[in-house]
Amino acid sequence: MPGRRRPLIVAAPDSFKGSCSAAIAAQAMLEGARSVFGDDADYLALPLADGGEGTLDAMLAAWGQEPRQVQTTDALGRPRRARYGLSRDRGTAIIEAAEANGLPWVADQPLQPLDADTAGVGTIALAALADGADALLLCIGGSATSDGGVGLLTALGARFLDAQGAQVRPGARGLADVVRIDVDGLDARARDAGWRIAVDVDNPLCGPRGAAAVFGPQKGADAAAIAVIDAGLLHLAEVLAQTVGIDPGALLRRPGLGGAGGMALAAVALLGAETVAGSDLVGEAIGVRSAMLGASLVLTGEGQLDSQSLGGKVVDLVRREAPTGTPIVVIAGTVRLSAAECREAGITAAFSIADGPATLDELVADAPRRIAETAAHGCALLTAALRER
Repeated sequence: MPGRRRPLIVAAPDSFKGSCSAAIAAQAMLEGARSVFGDDADYLALPLADGGEGTLDAMLAAWGQEPRQVQTTDALGRPRRARYGLSRDRGTAIIEAAEANGLPWVADQPLQPLDADTAGVGTIALAALADGADALLLCIGGSATSDGGVGLLTALGARFLDAQGAQVRPGARGLADVVRIDVDGLDARARDAGWRIAVDVDNPLCGPRGAAAVFGPQKGADAAAIAVIDAGLLHLAEVLAQTVGIDPGALLRRPGLGGAGGMALAAVALLGAETVAGSDLVGEAIGVRSAMLGASLVLTGEGQLDSQSLGGKVVDLVRREAPTGTPIVVIAGTVRLSAAECREAGITAAFSIADGPATLDELVADAPRRIAETAAHGCALLTAALRER
């Protein structure tokens, strides 16, 4: 209408894991929005990430840098090439742990939740340190491992020893055997570097909301393995606390240490690593709040909208940073929050891309089209309200 400001439609999703990247999802959302608003609106794609899959790409895009590559190992110790990134001044490195220990790289084998380890992540960190980085941003989502970060610190030179003075077995299987931790050989660059670990959940290390109970099943852990992992992480936390002279409760109560099989645990205790919400880290680098200023509608989404989405993931970032009063529409593969829960969280509406009976493979294969169609439906419902803004 003459005299009215053109609406700005912002698409700020996470990736739809296993289906499409955040960039593809954002473009699909804007395609759906354009089918409703046409040339009478402005559009902004703002792909985001929460510390898991896609975080490396989001940060490299924000820095205007290309990824570097290093030879490392996957969660089962097999060779693979992994990417990492450096800031423009080469002082800060971004490491996506799943480039080494991610679930996709071991999908060709039966999952081995007690044996998978994080040593390959340490190899990437050493390469970044050799490149001159003195600050490391480690993003830990999407892991196949539950070793409390023992493999990571072992690759950096620490030794986790059993009662006979031998290095314990890799993975969660060896955690209960740790009696002493020798840090004399720890890489000096790693010891001196500033570590920030991006987590995408607020779960504690152990217990019913801990690493084993909540995330163990997706790594292949049955009830018996979950019990072994949970007990092993508890024991490791106690030995780490004794090693550095702190109360074990400081580790056991710390939010976020349950993410990625407790990968941050050893680095927090031995390297003084700081844990940060991965979505906040990306949001700060990209400038999400300023980018969304003036937005008339914000479209966001991820593979599954549930209670975890509101605890540090991309949807949580968007609802906190979007301008007050701006409608927020979530598009997801699955919506597990009620309408009342969405309203309470500040979400205007949430829609699933499943528009009828379909297998998971069918949803994955057709995700961009379904995201676009769902975005169009959501935008159509809000058209009248936007015209009044």
